[in-house]
Amino acid sequence: MCGIAGFVGKGDQATLAAMCDAIEHRGPDGRGSFADSLRRVYLGHLRLAILDLECGAQPMWNETESVCVVFNGEIYNHRELRGELTSLGHRFASDHSDTEVLVHGYEEWGEDLPGRLNGMFAFAIYDLATGRLFLARDRFGEKPLFYVSIPGFFAFGSELSAVLAHPATPREVDSAALRKYYAHCYFPSPHTPYRAIRKLPGGHCLTMDVRSGAVRIREYWRFDIPAEPQAGNEDELAEELRFLVSQAVKRRLESDVPLGILLSGGVDSSAILACAANYADAASLRTFCIGFNEPSFDESGYAQTMADFIGANHRTELCDLEKARLSLPAILRKIGEPIGDPSLLPTYLVSAFARKHVKVALSGDGGDELFAGYDPFKALAPSYLYQALTPRKLHPALQRLAGCLPLSDRNMSLDFKLRRWLRGVAYPPALWNPIWMGALAPDEIAELFGTEIKTEDLYSEVLTAWEQCESKDLLDRSLVYFTRFYLQDDILVKTDRASMQFALELRTPFLDNDVVEFARRLPRWMKMHKGQRKYLLKRAFQSALPAETLHRRKKGFGIPLARWLRELPVPADMDTTPGLDPGAMRQLWERHRTRRQDNRLALWCGLTLHYGLAGASSSGPSQPACPETAVHSASGRWQETTEDAQP
Repeated sequence: MCGIAGFVGKGDQATLAAMCDAIEHRGPDGRGSFADSLRRVYLGHLRLAILDLECGAQPMWNETESVCVVFNGEIYNHRELRGELTSLGHRFASDHSDTEVLVHGYEEWGEDLPGRLNGMFAFAIYDLATGRLFLARDRFGEKPLFYVSIPGFFAFGSELSAVLAHPATPREVDSAALRKYYAHCYFPSPHTPYRAIRKLPGGHCLTMDVRSGAVRIREYWRFDIPAEPQAGNEDELAEELRFLVSQAVKRRLESDVPLGILLSGGVDSSAILACAANYADAASLRTFCIGFNEPSFDESGYAQTMADFIGANHRTELCDLEKARLSLPAILRKIGEPIGDPSLLPTYLVSAFARKHVKVALSGDGGDELFAGYDPFKALAPSYLYQALTPRKLHPALQRLAGCLPLSDRNMSLDFKLRRWLRGVAYPPALWNPIWMGALAPDEIAELFGTEIKTEDLYSEVLTAWEQCESKDLLDRSLVYFTRFYLQDDILVKTDRASMQFALELRTPFLDNDVVEFARRLPRWMKMHKGQRKYLLKRAFQSALPAETLHRRKKGFGIPLARWLRELPVPADMDTTPGLDPGAMRQLWERHRTRRQDNRLALWCGLTLHYGLAGASSSGPSQPACPETAVHSASGRWQETTEDAQP
């Protein structure tokens, strides 16, 4: 787990150093760089040492110094790939570095390499012989990768701040992307807040010719659900699922540094702990949870129950939510890419707590998306009936009636869910999920930006995925939405940015290639059966988890956001966000403060956007300088380039 940055074109080593400084928190254990001044190619790496502590420095080269890589992530099948590559004649210099597998794997398989990897990764490989830069991101985008490509200049980095640290990066804000942000509470790939900067989507790779500047992007993998699911006996499928999850956990337990598990007490993280207990003494397993002093937001009791059931070494840190509220501006400035998910704060707090004790942690992310764990999945059938039976003219009256319900500040209160459900079912089924999950409906976004909004433009990525899905089942199509968008651009963004602020590596066993392939081919009734979500997952682990864990209500990782936003001071310059109507934003605040509306998500999006843009654009290191520095120079590549050099 690390941070990477680089560019082709204008700039020098000082420019590269500034890009690396911006993401220094991602790799406090070492720094490496490479410069090909003749071709104006610069690569930087910040290391968080997890595997092969002695021989894992980067950039890493092949024997002839013709191929090098800078890499962020972990390759869980690196031992199998190493064996295969060794049998093909490749010689490895390291003992068990997963990074070196990428170098030799590219030599052997070229651009087909990403499809052979089981892991989380974002890497850049420089092929000196062909003059190509090859970038790739893992299937779900667990590890981030931003880039900018304009005539005469190309740059990339692990976070927005790294790309923005290069003075040649255009900084024009993309108002169309901002509208999508308020529609989703995140920026759907490839969009970012900036017109010129893009996110390489998960499952994609990018090839750049450093001579011509030509860039080609290719999709090498896409999550989909087939029209014809696999057949199988329920008992056999449950047994297979338990084996695959256990195997995925085993792969992610490999570490040369202390490792733990983030435990919420829900089914997903509890299943991870139960599997880990198959490979280690239970008392040696370190688990971490944060508790809150407000009962409707606290899950620590469930986590303690599960830890006691297994016999794990469990730690809980009790957090005062009111004190945590005071730290919000500082936290939001550090995150970089704005994200409208309020669970960012508790994720940030539990990451800080776990990092005091371990350097790597396993999490249960992905289970809800793959096995239908979210509340909206239960709303699909009632929504279908509602649209079929309710006259369209009656719907606005029902919305007004729901609007008269008293506003509650409780976590996922009934009035909150009812209002959002009614807002979504006013639209076609393809838009139910994004509108249920988003901050504002299309008409509200149009008012906020003071412009006409075309719904098909606002949700273009979601509508395309809905039509592309092989299965036409409503649940399956919804799973595709949550897996390809909500998981990638919300959940994984949140966990990466929060954990990497403290140089904590998070690993997600449910996103293992084999688990995902199994899950996507399951019949729909194995995911949700008679209203029970995660049916097969619970069936698979029913003997390994306590009944209280299996049957508890889903709580979510929430904060008292609605109440906080009535008390938080509004930043004086928040009205300056490009494209927004200042008057409309002030009305959202006023209606929320006077309890006329619950605008918690819209206002949170506004705050995270304001502070995130300010933080991403700021320069300078966020942590003390790295203790180690390693610079690689290929012979004859250190001569100075002019500022107006073209790639």
